[in-house]
Amino acid sequence: MRYEQWAPYVPVAERRRQAKAQMQKLKKKGLDVQPIELEGRKIAKSFWGIAWNEHLESFGDYANRIPRGRRYVRNGSVCHLEIQQGKIEACVSGSSIYRVNITIDSLPKKKWHTVKSKCAGQVGSILELLQGKLSSSVMKVVTDQTSGLFPAPKEINLNCDCPDGAYMCKHIAAVLYGVGARLDNAPELLFKLRNVDHEELISADIDLTTKPSKGSRRRIADDSLADVFGIDLSDTPSPKKKTTKKKTTKKKAAKKVAKKLPKKTARKPVKKTVKKAAKKSAKKAPPKPGRKKPPRARNTKGQLVFSAGSISNLRKKFKMNEIEFSHLCGVTPLTIQNWESKSGELTLRKNSREALEKIEKFTKPKAWKELSDITGF
Repeated sequence: MRYEQWAPYVPVAERRRQAKAQMQKLKKKGLDVQPIELEGRKIAKSFWGIAWNEHLESFGDYANRIPRGRRYVRNGSVCHLEIQQGKIEACVSGSSIYRVNITIDSLPKKKWHTVKSKCAGQVGSILELLQGKLSSSVMKVVTDQTSGLFPAPKEINLNCDCPDGAYMCKHIAAVLYGVGARLDNAPELLFKLRNVDHEELISADIDLTTKPSKGSRRRIADDSLADVFGIDLSDTPSPKKKTTKKKTTKKKAAKKVAKKLPKKTARKPVKKTVKKAAKKSAKKAPPKPGRKKPPRARNTKGQLVFSAGSISNLRKKFKMNEIEFSHLCGVTPLTIQNWESKSGELTLRKNSREALEKIEKFTKPKAWKELSDITGF
């Protein structure tokens, strides 16, 4: 083969400029451009991102090919990557813009059932799951090469419109690494890719507020759950503020009665008379209009009723978007969207209800402080 047949070398800076121009054109046509932008040399930093990359590199079919994409993803060549149910669509900047399409089979129902049964009672919350704060036994289950969540080579179909005839070209390899980087910020996309609901890993009947007893399954204690949700789960109610309204009313009534009494009356009878008159006056005095809000509606079980409107109002009260509010509640942004789109009383899981009942008592500064503690920002 003669060297004249190869395309001329294009510097990285020029490729980025061309890619940016091409992406602007696609953006005008309606494409929601989602580039992969790394901070530093490390491609993935979270449990899910690192596990994805290590999983792909562990297979002999990919071990010698996928490293070719490291340089491309690091220098910002993956200018668009979108993960959907069962497929990945991407644009990679090379000597021109190449389109990459990867399809991945849904996780078989039998395998998903096995994963759920092995993880039963060991995953305390959605936030704990997505942050990778899992026990070693759960991590082994979800990352297992044959029976875990990650796809095997036979379940992945690769396609790129570049002239390279290799089954896995460097553009495809860069996209696969880019998926690992994307899972750092949105690990729930892995479950969407495999067409399973990650909320099914949360045991509905697990007691999240009791410590483990002998012979029982491992449960999450109050202190660890508070770290996961970033909320206070103390069962002791906050002390009520002392009100001085009645005392003030009695004193005023006593003074009025004392003025009307004759001066010669003995001290002891006067005191008794004043006290009795003060009590009567306090009973007769109409209550002053207060600023107390009407009590929240409760269902037949005595639980607070949460609806799409109350969730939306609570989020707007804190001036948070769906992603920020989802971190505060310990659920995913998709769950927040589902809550706010439904009608009537919402059917909530126990941990979600407890989190919302606590969050409802927050002020705006308190809510943002809790969010900062959860996210670390």
